[in-house]
Amino acid sequence: MILLFTDFGEAGPYTGEMEAVCRRQAPGIPVVRLMSDAVPFRPDLASPLLAALARRFQPGDVCVAVVDPGVGTERAPLALELDGVWFVGPDNGLFEHLRREALEERAFRIVRRPPRLSASFHGRDLFAPTAARIARGDLSGLEPWTPADFPDWPDDPPRILYVDRYGNLVTGLRGEVLPRTAMLEAAGRRLAFAETFGRVPPGEAFWYVNSMGLVEIAVHGGAAAAVLGLGPGDAVTAPDIVAEESDEEEED
Repeated sequence: MILLFTDFGEAGPYTGEMEAVCRRQAPGIPVVRLMSDAVPFRPDLASPLLAALARRFQPGDVCVAVVDPGVGTERAPLALELDGVWFVGPDNGLFEHLRREALEERAFRIVRRPPRLSASFHGRDLFAPTAARIARGDLSGLEPWTPADFPDWPDDPPRILYVDRYGNLVTGLRGEVLPRTAMLEAAGRRLAFAETFGRVPPGEAFWYVNSMGLVEIAVHGGAAAAVLGLGPGDAVTAPDIVAEESDEEEED
């Protein structure tokens, strides 16, 4: 299976052109538009979101991921095999969180170039054809490479990564790191945990662990983004957790 993850948006031809290349060059292999509306120009926000989605991928899958504000610059075109799953896209931190979670990694720079390569659309002309070849079992045009590291990017970024069509706010915090007793602070409000929407009164804001395993802020019957006035990149905090960690450091 070839999966497409981009910030291209649902409108316009860009995702469709990439899909057409994959279908033409890897006939018989399913192509899935996994996500087309990642936050534009923000690989730092897309990286943990892609990592969360990729936990359901299977060995042999190939994901073309393009959130690439540096297209046409010196950033390397990258192909990674992580625990048997391939990822193709720019070496700009987009795969940082995936790499941290992987047990086995093989990294390559894409050196093969098509006869016609747009300066601004490597997704169609370089990454999609490479993904199609890999899906067919052809690893030609790759050379070993050491990807760039982004150590300053936190494992669990306390920020809004994405706002879905309901106005729910997906954060970079994994549900496993936040106890259900923790209060989450966002836009000056303290939010308690609830298992799901129907567990709180209509209109109440709360946090829960979504189907990707990430902490998400929601409002029962409403749009959390509008109610709280928050959007991609905005910060959230878990003061109770910070306080507990500070106490432990003082004891040490």
